[in-house]
Amino acid sequence: METHPFIWSQVFTLTPNSNSDPNSTPMTRGKNTKRRPWPPKKADLEALIEEAIVDAYGESEQRIGFYTMIEEHLGVPFEAEILGVAATVDRIDMTNDEQIVAICRRGRSRQAIPILDLPLPDPLPAGAEWIEAYRHWARVV
Repeated sequence: METHPFIWSQVFTLTPNSNSDPNSTPMTRGKNTKRRPWPPKKADLEALIEEAIVDAYGESEQRIGFYTMIEEHLGVPFEAEILGVAATVDRIDMTNDEQIVAICRRGRSRQAIPILDLPLPDPLPAGAEWIEAYRHWARVV
């Protein structure tokens, strides 16, 4: 499947977002799980990072390690709000330039959204902590 560069006017209609700051309130981690504070604690993120990159040499292999963990653990499909518009995250992919992206769908249109920029919904999908661990790692690298 071929993905295209960001052309929001062709994919989504912009609408105001009425949500409050999602980082200020506890969120769930998916179906049948207890409520937990979000984002995860730094120590928890660092443990996930270590698990993802344990056998990786260099940044490229580390990124592939994160892709593998996110793909294995993230509960897809799930609904997300992107620029105020509901879309379905169908799967996770990696581009030729090693960017981890979420393949999002709205109607018949599809768009690759960098996982670093993907707004997470409430309730969170199972495995969302892997996205947060990747975001934490990417800020340091």
